[in-house]
Amino acid sequence: MSLAPWKPEYELGLAPMDDTHREFIDWLNRLDASPDDTFLEGLDQFLTHTQAHFDQEDRWMRGSMFPPVECHGGMHAEILKIAHFVREQVSKGNMKMGRQLVKELVPWFDDHAATMDSALASWIKQTEYKTDGA
Repeated sequence: MSLAPWKPEYELGLAPMDDTHREFIDWLNRLDASPDDTFLEGLDQFLTHTQAHFDQEDRWMRGSMFPPVECHGGMHAEILKIAHFVREQVSKGNMKMGRQLVKELVPWFDDHAATMDSALASWIKQTEYKTDGA
């Protein structure tokens, strides 16, 4: 059984967001199953993906004039700050911290998708903001 199975409630009805969220969940599952000797490399790839994921949503928020842009974007920045700190710890051999990050990101994502991302998806649909090319 995977750490984070895809849940129907993750479907927010905005295809580019849903696709990126599927990739995020896939990355969490890959990292969870990754052996220690490849974990750091996978974590680096996950960080690259997550930065692009958050940058995409941040562009959408700014482009669509999403009212709580600072709150939502601040959450992205905080998660990246924590993840980069943990990455440094993993590079020093602290695998336990890296594995704990992966586990903690599952309930964080559950909440973030159900609240912040759901609100953003709804706003984008309501305002008819075009996400393509952004």
